[in-house]
Amino acid sequence: MCTRELACALVALVAAGALAAGPDLGKPITAAEIAPWDISVSPSGDGLPPGSGTAAQGAVVYAQKCAACHGENARGGNNVALVGGGPIERIDSTRTIKNFWPYSTTIFDYIRRAMPWPQPKTLSNDEVYALTAYILSENQLIAADAVMNATTLPQVRMPNRDGFIVRFPGEL
Repeated sequence: MCTRELACALVALVAAGALAAGPDLGKPITAAEIAPWDISVSPSGDGLPPGSGTAAQGAVVYAQKCAACHGENARGGNNVALVGGGPIERIDSTRTIKNFWPYSTTIFDYIRRAMPWPQPKTLSNDEVYALTAYILSENQLIAADAVMNATTLPQVRMPNRDGFIVRFPGEL
C-alpha cells in the first residue's frame, strides 16, 4: 500500500510540475495591445469613452453610413428597423430598440463594436454617441436636442428596462 501511495504522489507531483510550466505557446500581451479590444460598456455606463453627440449630428452620420441597410429614418430596409415596435406580447412579436433593449448603453456598445456593416469599429466615439442620440430621439426616448455623452447616456431609462431577469446581479 505504501508503494502505491508513493507512486500516486510522485505522479501527482510530476503532473503538477508539467502543468505549471504550460505549453510555452504565444507571448505575453501588453496593456497597449489589449486596449483597442477592451471596449466593453456596462449598463451603468462604466467603460463609456469621452465624446458626445446629438440627434441632428447622428442624422447626418445615419444618412451616410446606415440608411442603406436600415432604411430611411431607421424604419427598416434590407435589415431591421431601429425605430418603432409595439409592446412585446408574444414570443414572435417584433423586437426593436424601443420595446426590447433594456439599456441605452447597450445601443452605444453594439454600434461601436458591430457597425457599420461590413466595416465594424470604424466610427469615432462622437459618431457613435450621435447615432445613439439619433436612434433614441427617433424612438421618442430623448428630446431631439439632447446631448448624449458618458454622463447623460446611462441616465436614459429604456421602456423595457425591467423586462429582463438579471442573471448576474452583482455585475450591474
